[in-house]
Amino acid sequence: MFDHILSILIFFPALAGMLGFIVSKESIRAYGITVSAIEFVLSLVMWYVYDPAVSGMQFMEQFALVPAFGINYLLGVDGISLFIIILAAFFTLIGIASLTETRRVKDMIITLLFLQMTMVGVFAALDAVVFYVFWELSLVPMLYIIGAWGGPLRIYASIKFFLYTFTGSLVMLVGMLFMAYFYFQATGQWSFSILEWYRLVLPENLQLWLFVAFFIGFAIKVPMFPFHTWLPYAHGQAPTIGSVILAAILLKMGTYAFVRFSLPMFPDASVFFMVPVAVIAIIMIIYTAMVAYAQEDIKQVVAYSSISHMGVIILGTFAMNVEGISGSVFLMIGHGVVSGALFLLVGVIYDRRHTKLMSEFGGLAQVMPRYATIFGIMMMASVGLPLTINFVGEFLSLLGFYSQSHMMTLLAGTAIIVGAIYMLSAYKKAFFGDVTKEENKNLKDVNKKELVALIPLAIIAVWLGVYPKPVLTPINNSVESIVQLMHEKAITPEAKAAIPNPAETKIAMASVTEVEVDVEREAE
Repeated sequence: MFDHILSILIFFPALAGMLGFIVSKESIRAYGITVSAIEFVLSLVMWYVYDPAVSGMQFMEQFALVPAFGINYLLGVDGISLFIIILAAFFTLIGIASLTETRRVKDMIITLLFLQMTMVGVFAALDAVVFYVFWELSLVPMLYIIGAWGGPLRIYASIKFFLYTFTGSLVMLVGMLFMAYFYFQATGQWSFSILEWYRLVLPENLQLWLFVAFFIGFAIKVPMFPFHTWLPYAHGQAPTIGSVILAAILLKMGTYAFVRFSLPMFPDASVFFMVPVAVIAIIMIIYTAMVAYAQEDIKQVVAYSSISHMGVIILGTFAMNVEGISGSVFLMIGHGVVSGALFLLVGVIYDRRHTKLMSEFGGLAQVMPRYATIFGIMMMASVGLPLTINFVGEFLSLLGFYSQSHMMTLLAGTAIIVGAIYMLSAYKKAFFGDVTKEENKNLKDVNKKELVALIPLAIIAVWLGVYPKPVLTPINNSVESIVQLMHEKAITPEAKAAIPNPAETKIAMASVTEVEVDVEREAE
């Protein structure tokens, strides 16, 4: 089974989704929970079998699709993609288990299962064509979820989401085709294998053009400033489950693609564009944090805070060193857990009051103490409180970029302060003070069904903040191999200087340790 576990993880939800059409409406919830639970268990089994000491790809599968053009069904995972796949399976399970939608529930669950297939496919694919197919297919279920179950502006939000991301994907496709052509020019063979593309050393001018083509597709997906305008509409109009999956998983496709494609394929171009990308990331961090502070809708506060945190992930990704990239990958997971939980929590209060305006709340901590406690934990994790999951990722991301620019890192660090301001302000408005609205006096606290979804997320947020090693070690090993490849492929002196050699760093650290041991022995 382990020889094909990735194919099982990809196609099992889709097969179950097709069989779901013959399942009765009364049984579809139990059916969806069972399918997503099996998928989640399989992902945990994959983690259990995964060897964290190996930095390369594991569980690889390959067979030819179009041999004449080197298009293959090629799958594999490393520490960078492993935990995002587990996160996708986890949030699909939580989403279906906590689903409160009453309209066309069967359609919703089947759509979520097909969406899960595309998400796992994106993070497991090692062939550019296969990657692109899953990347594009992921748009369709989310378009349907927003358009069919969203708010009053759902059609506008869904079309804007689709047009933005689809347009960026087309530009990315052009870059992929040119990459395959340049590989053919260099080797005389066609190949769309990402691992084969890693071996290709391109001149700096070609790297620059290809980097821009890939960048447009990835930046819109993140979304980076100024392409971010589709996200607040998508979050604002999407049903709770749509916002949860969008924030927890789909946005990570863009940041993941930067690590998987842009950095190892175009190291010189990545260094060349490092400062402009960092400037955009800092604008994302500060500007969207200020916009979040100005919001009256608590869901929009979470939506804009999500964009701000994605800016920190981008900054860590373009730190060009192991600390920064490992921190950004870990923060992808942390952001997924925390933002997904916050959108679930917003959905809980919306189901009770059918409003998201903070002016309609106040004093909820008196009426819903368990809800206020869980919201407080996830809010503190969101602002990066030490011993919570986001602190680890943010600290490593900023530490990594500090070696590139002290001033830019200082500016980015203000996001933690601004983030604390707007999140604490929103929490104060909604949960403290007197209960002024008559409708809020008899609100029911979170029930068992909601606790089953929320408590595991709160535990993970604290557990990985206190003890991140089980996740951070596999990530770090895979990132080291990426940075090593970047250093070896770098052509220009500027790129060589900006991308440290992890092997040399380890040797230097070992030397320092030996000196410390010698000093201690002499002192004794």
